[in-house]
Amino acid sequence: MAGRLRPAGNDQLMQETLFWLALGCLLTTVYASFFEWLLHRYLMHRPFLKFTYPFERHALIHHHIFKADESYHLIRDEDKHTIPMAWWNGPVLICVGMIPFGVSAWLAGHWALLGGALPACIGYYAAYEYIHWCMHLPRKRFVERSGIFFRLNGHHLLHHRYMHKNFNVVLPLADLFLGTLLLRSKMRFKQAEGPSVPNVQPKEIRRDGPRGHQACFGEINRPTANKQRRETVAAGM
Repeated sequence: MAGRLRPAGNDQLMQETLFWLALGCLLTTVYASFFEWLLHRYLMHRPFLKFTYPFERHALIHHHIFKADESYHLIRDEDKHTIPMAWWNGPVLICVGMIPFGVSAWLAGHWALLGGALPACIGYYAAYEYIHWCMHLPRKRFVERSGIFFRLNGHHLLHHRYMHKNFNVVLPLADLFLGTLLLRSKMRFKQAEGPSVPNVQPKEIRRDGPRGHQACFGEINRPTANKQRRETVAAGM
């Protein structure tokens, strides 16, 4: 019976490993939001000294092709290659992003911190590329029917209207804390439309009735098809 019991030291080691793995994953997810924000704002939207590749590739090419109107969605198939980053960008960004966690894991003496940070960083970059691809090339995928994607799509659409706002694609935490979060447009414009694209127009308030009841328009609502479906169900009741 005693031979089947695991030493207490093994349990403690397992708990410590799981703790550092979870900590690395959590910290990296938050860190990646700010890393994405810094990269997007200061490298992809302005030249950095003589290093102009991200600026030219993103601000001058991607934003020139994909605007906030109907061109937000891919029109010409030959422009498809301008949606994702170059294949080598991922490994480079992941390696650069992991430097603080590698140093921290070495100083703390717990390499499980890096073990949790690395998959989280890879997952964040993969989510960025996939979500961004689906935003500009919609195909009624499963992810495009989710409420999270619906909100993020409106968030990114506003970035293509106001390039100094909404730099995050995956997790707008940095936009929230750094003052670049924009929930809807400041003025009306001809925006892209689709089942997974919210209405990001400014609110319009109209007073109806003798008591001045207010009706708000321009809310970020679900697609019209969903509204019609609810009205049909209500009529049947």
